[in-house]
Amino acid sequence: MSAVSPVQRTRLYGMLFALLAAFGFSFKAILVKLAYAWQPVDAITLLALRMLLALPFFLALAWQARGGGARTRLIAGDWLRLAWLGLTGYYLASILDFWGLGYINAGLERLILFLYPTLVVVFGAWLGARRVAKREAWALALSYGGIALAFASDLHLATDRGALLLGSALVFGSAVAYALYLLASGNTIARVGTRRAAACAMLFSTGFVLAHFAATQPLAALRQPWSIYGLALAMAVFSTVLPAVLLAEAIKRIGAGQVAMLGSTGPVITIYLGVVVLGEPATAVQLLGAGLVLAGVLLVSLPGRTTPGA
Repeated sequence: MSAVSPVQRTRLYGMLFALLAAFGFSFKAILVKLAYAWQPVDAITLLALRMLLALPFFLALAWQARGGGARTRLIAGDWLRLAWLGLTGYYLASILDFWGLGYINAGLERLILFLYPTLVVVFGAWLGARRVAKREAWALALSYGGIALAFASDLHLATDRGALLLGSALVFGSAVAYALYLLASGNTIARVGTRRAAACAMLFSTGFVLAHFAATQPLAALRQPWSIYGLALAMAVFSTVLPAVLLAEAIKRIGAGQVAMLGSTGPVITIYLGVVVLGEPATAVQLLGAGLVLAGVLLVSLPGRTTPGA
């Protein structure tokens, strides 16, 4: 490691954090599908349990972030931006994803959710008035082609295409919300600090989720079997708090565009876990699609000119 420069080391850590965050977020789909299979729990109740169990961790992060690492005084604009991050990244993206998982399998969910890197790159280029770099274009073409193949395979096997299309549309909405989160997160994190931004955004999102739950469900709905509490706790720790912090650290080091592309390993991880844990089918076409997705990730991750910021 002595031959690695500080800049290269920062980039390597950023890539590692992004990959670990992708694994944590990918495992969430498996936990949600297990919860739906074990008990007739609805999406907003399951999400509310997840956020309530994660709340102590959010508060601890917020308390820790109030110290020397968070010296910038927050103004009204900062609070609005943090609320936007909570609304898009941890509330809308989550509830739409939870709803979608009620209709489609975990592997397809993660493949559709992968559309967010293309949205980040394209929207980022549009807002920044720049052309998409050649390396980005090739990486997107490979990854998008892989998604198309896998989706076609699932569409061919589907017994209820209406449910498949509805679930896919909901997860696509989640991808849009998550792309909006990533686009807005970079400048906010740079100004208010990584951990404070993550903690505050998650606290805002908890408020949005609990308000949604209170408006649509009775309080008694939170009374669930211990198996559901266990899955919700696993979601809170390993698929919410830890990956959210890792994601923020990765964005700080390598930028939202690179983090989004590295997050495309999620479909590969989820397909594998779906087969092993849930017994979901994995066709040759789907695996070929996953291979193209991974090829796109490797292309954008190889050493070369730094991608313009997104």
